[in-house]
Amino acid sequence: MTTQSGPIYEVTFFVDPDAVEENDQWLEEHVRSALREPGVVDCKTFQIANDDDGRARRVCLYVLESDEALESFLDSIGSDIDSELELRFPEQVSSHGRVLREDRSPEVVPGASPNCLNCGNRLRGQYCGNCGQRSRSRLISLWELISDAFGDLFELDSRLWQTLVPLMIRPGRLTRDYLEGRRARFMPPFRMYLVLSLLFFVVAFFDPREELGLLFEPEPEVAAEATDTEETGAAETATTEADAIKQEILDELAEEGIVVDDEVADGFRVDDEGFHFEIGGDEDGEEAGDDDCNVDASDLEDMPAWLARRLTVERLQRVCERTRLDDGRALVDNLLDNIPAALIVLLPLMAFVLKVLYPLSKRYYVEHLLFFVHFHSFFFLILTLQILFVRLAGALSVPGALRLMTLVITSFYVPIYLFVSMRRVYGQSRIATFLKFIVLLVAYSLGFAATMLGALTIAAFSI
Repeated sequence: MTTQSGPIYEVTFFVDPDAVEENDQWLEEHVRSALREPGVVDCKTFQIANDDDGRARRVCLYVLESDEALESFLDSIGSDIDSELELRFPEQVSSHGRVLREDRSPEVVPGASPNCLNCGNRLRGQYCGNCGQRSRSRLISLWELISDAFGDLFELDSRLWQTLVPLMIRPGRLTRDYLEGRRARFMPPFRMYLVLSLLFFVVAFFDPREELGLLFEPEPEVAAEATDTEETGAAETATTEADAIKQEILDELAEEGIVVDDEVADGFRVDDEGFHFEIGGDEDGEEAGDDDCNVDASDLEDMPAWLARRLTVERLQRVCERTRLDDGRALVDNLLDNIPAALIVLLPLMAFVLKVLYPLSKRYYVEHLLFFVHFHSFFFLILTLQILFVRLAGALSVPGALRLMTLVITSFYVPIYLFVSMRRVYGQSRIATFLKFIVLLVAYSLGFAATMLGALTIAAFSI
């Protein structure tokens, strides 16, 4: 083939199997006649693979001197191709033509590196033909950083919105499309899972007044002192009333001949819940039930050896004391930190359950794992929307009944979503899917309880 830089006219012929031999003979004659046309530099034919309908495909390339020669060619022999095929091969051969031109963009964009800064491939034009990165210098602007960070988020045709919409309202569709090879239009599954899980934990547990307390002004001390005074006065009034009731009851008991000794009288108290007798307090006035951090070594005898070596008496007592010291706040904080890792551990466990439930599905383990990655992503998304709705409804004074009804409906949508997803991805009947759905729910509950217990144990021994 010549290196002539003029335009190329490409024609693809689709030939029925019974007309292939005759069509090839016609193509040979056609090429010889095309080469006699003015402005045609070269003409060659190629054989490529059959199309999906089983028709043979032949490609003919006409290399022309210039655009003027191309126009002249299309007005003469090029315009006669379809009519000639219709006469010689009625409904047996069809064709499709297009014009190809040389890429005349400069080898290197001015001011850019001759090689791609990402993969090192030789550049031709603005974008790398190997990895797709745009050719630019190393210096970037602040606006480019902001565009890279939020560009996909605010573009309506971005993969983010093309992924979240079917994830929310079309159960199982995202998983099925991904397994069938339609992937480029969607966000990668694990990236979506991490983004939505992070969004959920930020929305659910991030308190700006606690985490960013320095940015908020403290409450006026006068108001605080007034509140403390009111609370103190209320407490003193309640104590006085309780003492009066206590003395009245003791007097009645004495009148009836019932003798109450000092120990019982000191242990008798009155509060909002009624009357209480407390006998057996220690010297410091501490209740007998408060000292509950005494761990008996005999309780650890039945544990496995590997666990007993870690759950020593001293270690358990230290955890108990630290938990009581701050009313369990450190324990709760550590537990919240461990929940994301626990849910990630839950994913492969549930994928194994699906593998057992569908032994004849001929699906790999990673395909079952993908199913639960998408389901957990949906679960994080629906929980995030519920939390945002509750907060927004509270700010707008939406009636409580409407809020409750909305939460109930969305909560029922979660198991329905799981059931429909199982049917759409695995394609079994409603009865078979329902039975496996029940088994999966039981296994999920047990797995969730086990992973949360593990997260709680790790959190307890981390404080």
